[in-house]
Amino acid sequence: MNEDVVLALVFMVIVLPIVLGIGADIYKRRLAFRERELELLSKQTAEKAAQYAAQAERLEQRVRVLERIATENNTDLALQIENLRDVKVN
Repeated sequence: MNEDVVLALVFMVIVLPIVLGIGADIYKRRLAFRERELELLSKQTAEKAAQYAAQAERLEQRVRVLERIATENNTDLALQIENLRDVKVN
């Protein structure tokens, strides 16, 4: 066997598996990191969606009150409108 064949065999038997193993480990860590990143992003998105839903519900309640006030023939309409101004929207 000449020297080039021996070096090629050593490379294929020793060096190549080590390099591939390290590369596979780096790839697994990158995948785990990306998975964790996406998990956190989905939690943030879910929290924002819940906040928007709660805000929409509060606004719908205010619209219902305004509709009721507009359709009622009530003498204390001004008092009810002033009470609505005192209620915090957010």
